Amino acid sequence: MFYTYYYTSPIGKITLASNGTHLTGLWMEGQKYFPSHLPADKTTTLLSVFRQTQEWLDAYFKGENPDYLPNIELKDTPFRLAVWEILKHIPYGETVTYKDIAKEVARQNNQQSMSAQAIGGAVGHNPVSIIIPCHRVIGSNGSLTGYAGGIERKIALLKLEGIDTGKFTLPPSKDTKNPLR
Repeated sequence: MFYTYYYTSPIGKITLASNGTHLTGLWMEGQKYFPSHLPADKTTTLLSVFRQTQEWLDAYFKGENPDYLPNIELKDTPFRLAVWEILKHIPYGETVTYKDIAKEVARQNNQQSMSAQAIGGAVGHNPVSIIIPCHRVIGSNGSLTGYAGGIERKIALLKLEGIDTGKFTLPPSKDTKNPLR
């Protein structure tokens, strides 16, 4: 069985997904890679894991650093799982670069190097945004690039954690009406 629940946050509606015991997804409304394929036979109910996730999100959006993770179960390729595991260890209020993660994945696999672009693809497909903090990953040139939830949300989350976003640059805008420009 597949379960969903909805959480209203300061950055918009969030969809939570579960297999009944573990959190398997957390997506912001309108997020790139939002699962358009959620099963039709899903049940919307407040499971224990959703309560646990809701408590985590409540604390986080109050500006606190939750000292635990909800019960999460991720299924994907070994490469993506390795990248997401690294994301879990980025400290609250800090950032790392795609290049930093690429170096760590290369080190773990006894490789000379790893493509930062490949890391970006894995980071962008993180199915449990915010809790697995992909918003803390920036370009090696200091650019706030590559957030599936949108740059505005990335900035809001970083500011919430006390990070001075003024030291970063924005990626070139394709939209001339971008309010951040």
